[in-house]
Amino acid sequence: MPRFDLPYGKTVIGFNIPDSLSVDLLEPTPCSAITNIDQAIKQALDHPIGAKQLNAHQKAKTIAIAINDKTRPVPHDILLPHLIAKLEALGYSEENIKFFIASGTHRPMPPEEYALVLPERLLKKYPVVAHDCDNSTFLNLGETTRHTPIEINADFAKADVKIVVGNIEPHHFMGYSGGVKSAAIGLASRQTINKNHAMLTDPNAHSGLFDTNPMRQDIEEIGHKINIQYAFNTVLNQQKEIVNVLFGDPFTVINEAIPFVNKIYEVQVERPYDMLIVSPGGHPKDINLYQSQKAITHAASITKDAGWVILLAACPEGPGSTGYEAFIKGKASQQEILDAFSETPFTVGPHKAYQIARDAVRVRLVIVSEMPPQQVKALLLTPSTVPLLNQLLDFIIDQLPDNARIAVMPMGTSTMLRMVPPQGE
Repeated sequence: MPRFDLPYGKTVIGFNIPDSLSVDLLEPTPCSAITNIDQAIKQALDHPIGAKQLNAHQKAKTIAIAINDKTRPVPHDILLPHLIAKLEALGYSEENIKFFIASGTHRPMPPEEYALVLPERLLKKYPVVAHDCDNSTFLNLGETTRHTPIEINADFAKADVKIVVGNIEPHHFMGYSGGVKSAAIGLASRQTINKNHAMLTDPNAHSGLFDTNPMRQDIEEIGHKINIQYAFNTVLNQQKEIVNVLFGDPFTVINEAIPFVNKIYEVQVERPYDMLIVSPGGHPKDINLYQSQKAITHAASITKDAGWVILLAACPEGPGSTGYEAFIKGKASQQEILDAFSETPFTVGPHKAYQIARDAVRVRLVIVSEMPPQQVKALLLTPSTVPLLNQLLDFIIDQLPDNARIAVMPMGTSTMLRMVPPQGE
């Protein structure tokens, strides 16, 4: 009986599928980590693509570095020491450099959590600001051609040199993460984020689209307006190892990375499935349901109507959004959530309820997590637990049709699925 082990929090969760059933494993293409990562990073920093050398900014007094919060698996411990060493070699110090934790609409990280994203040496030496989309001071830079107000953390926006650090991978509605997104969304006001994210219902707002994705192009425009000079981005493999590192002009960096990302993370599917067992990819992608939802979107997109999606997501921090929970309160069904969302102005938080409901009205969704069952039921979802997983799968398999199509997806958040019917159909 085949056994599958999928990422679950900081460990793995195992289950069996009977030999009589055919199972497709949908996962990124294996890609080896860079052998000498220190040399690769130094090479990238010394030869920025599409941008001037860092030493061209001799008159710069302030350098702002945007980094992701704890919900993103960015290898800050590897990247940031190299970046700071480069800046220190150019004569910059704690008087010039400041880190900004790009929280977006997430809860700003308290100081006691900064060590989760910053190496200790840097944390002791350099000032750190956790962005707050409601209470930070913002600089208004007008609006985009799509009428999104450009309100960005003022300290970051006013810095002489602005650098964003992050990963480039598929994103379920932004097309791709990385590039200017860390600042254009991560350091923006709630008003800016709400207006941008309201476009998530656009049919082109999905993974794998860049040029025609209105949300992604909106933030590219915001990034250009902020005048972000550098993006320091990586591409990671399934094991969260660095397989590519790029530094330079943000637009050049992401456009150079996209073909590489597609080669690793795009998976072709011939027909929809009756049952799909999916993990977001483990910690921190399943730190809460708010983050784990991205895997639901990808899995549901290739699941038949009334088919099953089994989400294996630890969610140690629960739902992850008070706005999401508040919007659901008092509603009796997923359809009621969809109806209410269509009748109210767009805000981040409730949008997560909409995204889950959009899939949950069509497929049968079960959440295997650490969340108490009553908490999951309060979200109008079906709960299960790790000890009951094999029993759950046996129960579902008994109901599947003959010749049922089953798939397992270990990296649901970052796996980019493309439906390609067999030749001759």
